[in-house]
Amino acid sequence: MKTAVVVVDMVKDNLETSLHGGVAERGKSIVPMVNRLTAGARQKGWPVIFATDSFLPGDYLFRGRMKDHSLRGTVGAEVSDLLTQEPGDTWLPKRRMSAFFKTDLDQTLRLWGVERVAACGLMTPYCVLTTALDAVSNDFHAVIVEDASTAPTDKMHTDCLDLYRKSPLRPLFTVQTVEELLGS
Repeated sequence: MKTAVVVVDMVKDNLETSLHGGVAERGKSIVPMVNRLTAGARQKGWPVIFATDSFLPGDYLFRGRMKDHSLRGTVGAEVSDLLTQEPGDTWLPKRRMSAFFKTDLDQTLRLWGVERVAACGLMTPYCVLTTALDAVSNDFHAVIVEDASTAPTDKMHTDCLDLYRKSPLRPLFTVQTVEELLGS
């Protein structure tokens, strides 16, 4: 099944600063698996998409506990240099949690003949999950790649994934490791 890998919110402000609530260390911990996943995806001819926060100053979301970070046009909103990027990869700036919300991702994936979206990155119960759920809402199979994603705590990550391991959406929505996904 042709798959697109969507790497969520792995930007410089998230991985290289403390601007987004100290997620840098947790984000850095998954970089090797994200790079392994994207390399394997490219070998299979699967598209790799870096969907990144791209907020405007004063964004509505900054009225909550989230602080200003990943502001559009700044270095902090760029994909982190810790990740391996290739010229054929796609960069998709996004204004909200899901990579599908008010972007043309669904149309682009259909043009490329994609049937399944594998979401990974930051943070499992928020942007990774909403991207996966919106993939299903847009009639794509969805996978959360568990060892290439993370959350503020191990418990949050595991609890979120455990909900979807037992979901009635199976097999449309699954949780897999990098090796399981690349082997499918």
